[in-house]
Amino acid sequence: MNRFVIAEPQLCIGCRTCEIACALAHPVGQGADALSPQNFRPRLTVIKSARISTPVLCRQCDDAPCLNACPNGAIVYSHDSVQVLQERCVGCKTCMLACPYGVMQVVALPEAANPAVRSARAARAQALKCDLCIDNPRGPACISACPTKALHLLDHDAMEATAKARREQAALDAPLGKF
Repeated sequence: MNRFVIAEPQLCIGCRTCEIACALAHPVGQGADALSPQNFRPRLTVIKSARISTPVLCRQCDDAPCLNACPNGAIVYSHDSVQVLQERCVGCKTCMLACPYGVMQVVALPEAANPAVRSARAARAQALKCDLCIDNPRGPACISACPTKALHLLDHDAMEATAKARREQAALDAPLGKF
């Protein structure tokens, strides 16, 4: 089972600190341009309504529709998560259409932000999604930045513990009587 970040909507205050932490963890520009409006590219989105706010991000699906739909093999399973290999991505947007959560983005990034690719084009399309900050030894930046601790990283053990606790609670709440 892949690891993924889950949000507790009842704790989220909609401050968007997680979005800022994500954008800082994945800079597009250099120096002062890193967080300009043109370069602000968080890989999660805080959704707000009248009664609730919550970050929405990749669920790192075990049978990922984005991975299955990608014609170039640019989306792969790696490090117990779903990762995008930018060198293979052609920006076809098939992954966006396949994602049931709407968290895949395909954006045009300036060539200067991607020195690995040299061409005459001014911009290169890339698929962006939560990568669980796999290059960060402290884990996802959004989790540590959240002031209300509304975000949590769930792995196989955490899911099993949650399921066990819910089964126990369901058994304790069961009405007594005949079957």
